[in-house]
Amino acid sequence: MSKGVEVKLGDRVRDKITGFEGVAVARTQYLNGCARIAVQSTVLKEGKPLDTEWFDEKQVGPSQGKTGGPGITPPQRTTPPQRATPPM
Repeated sequence: MSKGVEVKLGDRVRDKITGFEGVAVARTQYLNGCARIAVQSTVLKEGKPLDTEWFDEKQVGPSQGKTGGPGITPPQRTTPPQRATPPM
């Protein structure tokens, strides 16, 4: 695997050269060590998804967006939880 940020399947990624963005849906590693990532665009053209594009793993990095929902962080608790007193 390449050094740097590891791309996991399901991550939202962006090709550093073309700017193509989408979700990493497949990874292929060849005998000579070359690894390629398949990126499926989330953009539709005439109601149909664009073709999946393949990129060298080293030129694909994380995108600004995330998959799986809005990514809202729940508020942090400001006081420690109270422990229940065990019954006697």
